[in-house]
Amino acid sequence: MPVIVITGASTGIGKATALKFLSEGWDVALLARSADTLAEVAGTHPNALPIPCDVTDEAQVEAAFAAVVARFGRIDVLFNNAGKMLKGSLIDELSVADWRGMVDVNLTGMFLCARAAFRQMRGQAPMGGRILNNGSVSAHAPRPGSVAYTATKHAVTGLTKTLALDGRPFDIAAGQIDIGNARTELAAQIGKGVPQADGSIKPEPMMDLPEVAAAVWHMANQPKGTNIPFLSIMATNMPWLGRG
Repeated sequence: MPVIVITGASTGIGKATALKFLSEGWDVALLARSADTLAEVAGTHPNALPIPCDVTDEAQVEAAFAAVVARFGRIDVLFNNAGKMLKGSLIDELSVADWRGMVDVNLTGMFLCARAAFRQMRGQAPMGGRILNNGSVSAHAPRPGSVAYTATKHAVTGLTKTLALDGRPFDIAAGQIDIGNARTELAAQIGKGVPQADGSIKPEPMMDLPEVAAAVWHMANQPKGTNIPFLSIMATNMPWLGRG
C-alpha cells in the first residue's frame, strides 16, 4: 500500500484527510502534538501510525520520519498541513513573539517536514514521491489584519515552487492546495462574522471538510509524471475573488 504522512492530523483538515486515506486502504502516519487526540483519530485502524510530534522541533521531526520509514519502509506522499492562526491585528499591534510563533509553525515546520520527506524520497527505491503543502487562499489575497498568516502562506508558495523544481531529477512532485473557508474549529469564527475589506463585519459561507479531503486525495493520486502544482478549493460564495 502507498504511504502518506499527514501533519496536523489530530483535528480539522488533517483529521478529515487522514480518515479519507485510511478508508481508502493507505498506510497513514498521523503527526500532531497531542498523543491522546491522535490515538482517537487512528482508532483501531491497523494501517494507522500515530506519532506525537511538534513540527517546529527539528529533532522530533527527524525522529518521526524515521519512525514512519521503520514501520512502513518508505514515504510516498507528505501532506504538509500543520498550521496555526492568530486573532486579527494591525502590524503595529502584533508582538514579535506572535510573529515568530506563526513563522515557526506555518513556515519552518513545513520546511522541516518537507526536508525530511525529500531526503527519504530521494534515497528510497523506487525513488520519488509527492509533497503537498497546505497553502490557503491567503497565499493569493490577504484578509484584513492578517500580516503574519498571509506572509507565511505567501512563503509556502515559494517553498512549493522550489520543491517542484528541485524535485524533478528525483521524481519528487510538489503541489499546493489553497483552501478557503473549510468548516474547522480554527475557522469557526468565519461563519459567524469576520472583517471585510470594506470595513464591515460579515459571516461568510463555509464548506465541509470531506470536500477538502477529497481534493487532497485527488492530488495525491495523480500518476507518476503528472502533477497538480496548485489547486484552489473554496466555499462557492466566499468573498475571495472579490476581496478588496
